[in-house]
Amino acid sequence: MEAAHNGPVADTVAPGNAPGTVTLDVAVESPEEMKELGRRIAGVLAPGDLVMLTGELGAGKTTLTRGLGEGLGVRGAVTSPTFVIARVHPPLGEGPSLVHVDAYRLGGGLDEMEDLDLDVSLPESVIVVEWGDGKVEDLSADRLRVLIDRAVGDTDDERRTVTLVGIGARWAGLGAELAAL
Repeated sequence: MEAAHNGPVADTVAPGNAPGTVTLDVAVESPEEMKELGRRIAGVLAPGDLVMLTGELGAGKTTLTRGLGEGLGVRGAVTSPTFVIARVHPPLGEGPSLVHVDAYRLGGGLDEMEDLDLDVSLPESVIVVEWGDGKVEDLSADRLRVLIDRAVGDTDDERRTVTLVGIGARWAGLGAELAAL
């Protein structure tokens, strides 16, 4: 796994991103590398963090979340919450819980997700939302968007490009930590 950028990521502003947005591209060659990237990202996460995952079906969103769960040291197997919408994985130790949400079947914005009480869970948990674009941004001005790009069509190519976009003051202050991923 290698970072696809050529310089330090701190203070990097990708075209079209707001000032203060930190962006990092990472090349991932296999599902195990995707899980390892999740474990490494978990090292910079803290209670109150919102992580939004975007990518095609089969891109590796749940695999990345498994790595996040391992890195955070949470209880239970991290599996896709497609049919239950959300799963809470409590910590095995002192760390935060992992709240794993699959918003694929939810059509509306935050109003439709209100019953999940994500706003109540956010301060003491790390919330990871698959398919959350346009639905959960109002939960936090500070969030980490993870965009997973893969070859589409009839291919067994395991290669992915993962783009991490840290949005808000919290992530602007973590540029060096993201660069170390």
